[in-house]
Amino acid sequence: MSTVRIIGAPMDYGANRRGVDMGPSAIRYAGLSDELEQAGVDTVDSGDLFVPRAEERDPDADPPVRGDAKFLREIEDVCSRLSEEVAATLADGEFPLVLGGDHSVAIGSMVGSAEDATLGGIWFDAHADLNTPETSPSGNVHGMPLGAVLGRGVFGEMDWANAPTVREESIAYVGLRSIDDRERELVRESEMTAFTMADIDERGITAVVEDALEVATDGTDGIHVSLDLDWLDPTAAPGVGTPVRGGVTYREAHSALETVSKRHERDDVLRSMDVVEVNPILDEGNETAILAAELAASAFGKRIL
Repeated sequence: MSTVRIIGAPMDYGANRRGVDMGPSAIRYAGLSDELEQAGVDTVDSGDLFVPRAEERDPDADPPVRGDAKFLREIEDVCSRLSEEVAATLADGEFPLVLGGDHSVAIGSMVGSAEDATLGGIWFDAHADLNTPETSPSGNVHGMPLGAVLGRGVFGEMDWANAPTVREESIAYVGLRSIDDRERELVRESEMTAFTMADIDERGITAVVEDALEVATDGTDGIHVSLDLDWLDPTAAPGVGTPVRGGVTYREAHSALETVSKRHERDDVLRSMDVVEVNPILDEGNETAILAAELAASAFGKRIL
C-alpha cells in the first residue's frame, strides 16, 4: 500500500442532524494514524477542507433546481475542492482516505478518484443513497451521492457532481436494510448489484463481500470503498445520524474490510476510500469514531495475527 493521505471533509450540509462535521476530528482523536501505523501503512495528514458552518448559510438560497436539494451550492463548493484534492493525491502516488462529514462528501471522493480511471465501487451502507432532488422525500443530499455520481436526474447537468467513468454495473451495495419506496424501484431498475442484510444472514459476510468485489472490479481500473458507519448495528455504532436496527456486527464489519484488504493485496484493486457519518454528539465515549479508525485499519491490512 502506498502512503495514505488523510483528507478531512467536515461537512454536514447534507444531513438532517448536526454533528457529523466533527467526525474527522473524532476519528483522528480515536487513533486513526496509530491504527494505520500498526497495519504497516505510512500516513500523511493534509488536514481539513474549510467548510463554513451551516448556520451561516441559507439552505434554500441555491439557484432553483428541479425538486429539492438543501445547501446544494455549499455542497458543490466543498465537493469540487475535495475532488481536486483526491485527484491530486492519486497523481502524487498516494492513497486518498477521506473522513466525513455526511455521506454527500462521497460525491467529491468518487468524482476525484474517477478523473483518470474507470471506477467501480462498494457501498457499505444501510441506505441506497440513490435519490436525486426530483425523488428525495427530504431534500437531504446525503441520501443522493450515488444518484449524483451516476448522473441521474438533474445531477446529469452538473459537471461537478457526476463522473462518467463510474460504471453503474460495477457498483455493489453491501448490507442494505432501509430503502424508501421510490429508491427500491430505482435500485431494482438499475444495473447495480444489491446485497441486503438478508443476503448476509443467509450466506455470511465473507461470501457476500467477495461477490461484491467481483462486481466492482470487473472491467474497472480500481474501486472506491464508501463506508457509512450506520451500516453497523446501532449497538456497535451508536454515534450516527440515521441509525437503523439490524445492521452488521462489530466482527462482521471487520471481516468485510479484511476481505477487501486481502483482495487488494492480491490484485491492487483499492483506489480510494471514504469513512462517513460519524456523529460525536450522538456517540457514547467516542465508540463509533474508534470503530471507524479500526475498520479503516482493517481495510489497509491490519490483522489479528
